[in-house]
This record gives sequence, structure tokens and C-alpha cells, in this order.
Amino acid sequence: MSDPRALPSVVLVTGTGTDVGKTVATAALAALVRGRGSEVQVVKPTQTGVGPGDPGDVDAVRRLVGTDLVTHELLRLRDPLSPEAAARREGVTLPPVALHARQIGELAAQAHVTIVEGAGGLLVRLDSRGGTLADLGTALRYKGVSCGVVLVASPGLGVLSTAQLTAEALAARSLPLIGVVVGSWPADPGLAETENLVDLPRVTGAPLWGRIPAGAGSMTAEDFTAAAPGWFDIS
Repeated sequence: MSDPRALPSVVLVTGTGTDVGKTVATAALAALVRGRGSEVQVVKPTQTGVGPGDPGDVDAVRRLVGTDLVTHELLRLRDPLSPEAAARREGVTLPPVALHARQIGELAAQAHVTIVEGAGGLLVRLDSRGGTLADLGTALRYKGVSCGVVLVASPGLGVLSTAQLTAEALAARSLPLIGVVVGSWPADPGLAETENLVDLPRVTGAPLWGRIPAGAGSMTAEDFTAAAPGWFDIS
């Protein structure tokens, strides 16, 4: 998959938890695809923890990749909670995942690759019916949209079980896990971190696509887009 156009039309980005670097990984993937001459856009189905006018994850992605990057935020909620909990506190009924799938399927026709950043982990509920990012992937594939998942993993001790559970949940739904990315690789990794580079591909059955250095989210767009290709080994 050295040619980004060999990637699925839609790449779902999920994590082994919160604060594992999904947004920066999403930006890095977008920079990689864009740098190879392909059209790419980023979608955030549900953004929590932001108020009206506050910058969200898609704004962070644009800051790192370029303000001309096409992004879409479909829904935002104020409280920094799961979408289901944040919507409950606001008295909002979340749109069904099927609606997100329809919107993303239509958007996917406008670019070679559409990167969709989820909220937290794979089975975090995105709607009021219990629909998840995994259900979004299933719905897209049912519509004939090619779709694969990238798992952003934390680097340290305790990640392997969650990574394997995520891989098993995807396999049960026949959703391909196409790569694993370490979202915030420390400058001075310890024993657990270095061994996880061996074990993450083993427990997930997916290739290790790369490591994004801790602090990459504070880089300028020029430095970020220049460095991003060196963080990946997608072959």
C-alpha cells in the first residue's frame, strides 16, 4: 500500500483509549496521503468537550496539515464525555450511526481517502441506539464503500489486552484492521515500550505502521508535514 490510493476509500481511526494521540495520528495520516499527491479529507462524526466557537479536533488537524485541508465535523457536544453521556446531559438525541454512514459515504465520493476519527475506543457509543464506530464501518461496507480501520495505541504497559480486544471485535464484524500506529512515542522509551513494538503486531494481527513522537502536536504545519512521512512504514 505504498500508493495511498490503494488504501480503502474510508479509513476509520480508533484508539486503545482516550488521549492516545488519535487526532495527531489522523493529521499525520492525512499529511502522508496528501504528500503523495492524493486527495484526502478528514471527518469527525461527533466532537465532545467543546462549546460553540471552540476549536475541535478537525481544527487541530487543519493547523497541523494545512488550513486548506477539507474537514467535516458532523456534531458537537459541550461536555468532555462519551457522545452518549454528553448528549444525555444536554438532552440531545444523537443521530443514528446509519445517518453518519450515509453522510460519510456521500463525502467519500469527493476524495481518494476519507479519514474518519472516532471518539475514544472502537465500541464507544456514538448514537442513542448503542451504535459504535464499528457499526459505522459495517454500515459503510454494506453500502459498498471500502473501509478499513487504523488502531492508535498508547505505547506503554497495559495496551496489549485492549489492542487485542479491539482486533477481535473488528474480526467478529469482518472489518479489516489495516494498521497499528503508536500515537505518542516517548523520547526515552522503556522496556515495555520497546517490547510493545514486537507484541502489538502479534496480538492484533495487523502491521505496525509507525510511531508518532510525543509532542508532535505542537509542531508547526511546515515541520509536521515535512516530518510525518518519516514516522510511517506502510508497505
